[in-house]
Amino acid sequence: MEEFLIRLLQFIMSISLLILLHEGGHFFFSKLFGVRVEKFYLFFDPWFHLFEWKPRKSDTTYGLGWLPLGGYCKISGMIDESMDTEQMKQPPQPYEFRSKPAWQRLLIMIGGVLVNFLLALFIYSMVLFYWGDNYIATKDMSHGMKFNSEAKRYGFKDGDILLGTNEKAFTSFDIDLYRQLSTATRVDIVRNGKPMSISLPGDLNLLDMIKTQPSFVRPLVPAVIDSVSPAGPAMKAGIRKGDRILALNGKPVDSWNAFMDEVAVMGDVLSAARTPADSMRVRNIELVYLSQATGTADTVRMVMNPNLQMGVVQTSIFSLYKPTHLSYGFLESFPAGVGYGMGVLKGYVDDMKYVFTAEGAKSIGGFGSIGSLFPAAWDWMVFWKMTAFLSIILAFMNILPIPALDGGHVLFLLYEIIARRKPSEKFMIWAEYIGIGILLTLMIVANLNDVLRFLGIM
Repeated sequence: MEEFLIRLLQFIMSISLLILLHEGGHFFFSKLFGVRVEKFYLFFDPWFHLFEWKPRKSDTTYGLGWLPLGGYCKISGMIDESMDTEQMKQPPQPYEFRSKPAWQRLLIMIGGVLVNFLLALFIYSMVLFYWGDNYIATKDMSHGMKFNSEAKRYGFKDGDILLGTNEKAFTSFDIDLYRQLSTATRVDIVRNGKPMSISLPGDLNLLDMIKTQPSFVRPLVPAVIDSVSPAGPAMKAGIRKGDRILALNGKPVDSWNAFMDEVAVMGDVLSAARTPADSMRVRNIELVYLSQATGTADTVRMVMNPNLQMGVVQTSIFSLYKPTHLSYGFLESFPAGVGYGMGVLKGYVDDMKYVFTAEGAKSIGGFGSIGSLFPAAWDWMVFWKMTAFLSIILAFMNILPIPALDGGHVLFLLYEIIARRKPSEKFMIWAEYIGIGILLTLMIVANLNDVLRFLGIM
């Protein structure tokens, strides 16, 4: 429960900040060009609101809604999600959006996207300035990588150290490494101390590489026990810190990767168990381990917990390898942050092509998926990096040419600038209805996916 609340608090803080600044971008340009803003709200307020305040001598009412699905900035003389068509029937006023030149209206509409994008670059810059960049270089992973059966068909072997592709060298083990592999025609590796290359087709499916279990490639982490939980099954069986697992239920284990693969198979069997006796048979395991104290291999039997854990902490790659640390001065952090942010944006845009596939549609997530991206323990660096990432997503999604989004309004404004005439108000109203319908459908699909994943159906 505590982990859920920590994630929820981070999500609410992050999304509230992004919504306020996004709507603040529209607000800033509206005020700059003398356009009246009637309402400025964090969260939506159908039927009622939690808080509302209108300063004296101000045309704007500020408020807090109860439905945390976004926010809005109601601008006079504009067809938006409020669908205030009565106002549009009145003669245009000089303070209204519709009375301003197209270039001013264009800046008002892109104001939110502009603020979100610049905010992301600024946050990345400040993260690099304050914390620097810490990562483990793939070339330093001396134990190499663990590959699945598909990767091995292309010629990879467990223990290969990935160096780079025909495009560029790998930096760290992250999503960008998968992206590079998916488009590579040549991968440079080190095998048994000797450099060599492996050919790839150049069009691997990124989603398949990541979602297949086990995934295409993972860092190979030796099955050495970092610590043992007191009173857990492993402690009772005599296993101690530094011991190395050699086999599970008669199957050789050369890494934590292989161990977890075997546990995953056991999990499938356990989920199909019909009686307590069936469950106990799955949980009752035989473990062969190399004792650090005696240097001998011992065999023990133990009963794993119902969630198939035996009370040990795995060795992590951060305890195996010395991380690379890059520090940045204040001025140096800005170009580094811009480069980092642009790389994140490029990767996100490149991955969008998978959304229009069957598997891609299933991978779309709603608020639950977004919230789960935040860590279960409070970490300010991760919080700010996640906020910057969400800010980039918010900017990109809002600029898509979908009616009811900023990008839809921008599209119609560009048409007006080129054609020198406005789309009819009737057309704009129907476009807004269609856009809202599309957004509601996407929101329902995304959050339904979360529910199905939670129930284990998908």
